[in-house]
Amino acid sequence: MKKLSRRTASLVAASIVAAALATPGFAQQGAVVAGKAPGMAGIAQTVNVQAKITKIDAKTREVTLKGPQGNEMTIEAGPEVKNFSKLKVGDTVDVQYVESLVLELKKGGGMPVERTEEKAMTSAKPGEKPGAAGGRRITVVGDVVNVDTAAKTVTVKGPKRTVDLHVEDPEQLKMVAKGDQVQATYTEAAAVSVLPAK
Repeated sequence: MKKLSRRTASLVAASIVAAALATPGFAQQGAVVAGKAPGMAGIAQTVNVQAKITKIDAKTREVTLKGPQGNEMTIEAGPEVKNFSKLKVGDTVDVQYVESLVLELKKGGGMPVERTEEKAMTSAKPGEKPGAAGGRRITVVGDVVNVDTAAKTVTVKGPKRTVDLHVEDPEQLKMVAKGDQVQATYTEAAAVSVLPAK
């Protein structure tokens, strides 16, 4: 059994649950979508997983979840999880998780080289079935310091580190020049809800 604890327990550790339950031991549905436009590329993934609550420790607020093939994991539902007392052994928990990454070329630069993060969260109202939803968006802007057409790489210096981005599409690579900037936006969102009993 895997025991995990996270500060963002208001999502019933949704991102951990989605990642852990997305293993073959748990039922899941999802899709990956990739796309591009001139000076832009992105990818998004959606995951929808379900697991049953097999144990609840009210004192520690730990909830054990079990998938259809018997894999289990224990998570901590922090104080932000409203209506915790309404959770019951046998309840089915539905986790919907979406994450995306978009890279966008900013010709000529001029933006501050920085990393910013925004968060948002909601939880169930008093008296409702337990549930929560939340998300975050991280944006990083970096300077293009080198373009190597032979190696098909663009070197980008961000606020904390320098990375080489592999650009397979020659048309996209032609658009990039030293002095441009790349903005990377990573977004993740998750919703956790207890499904009605069948």
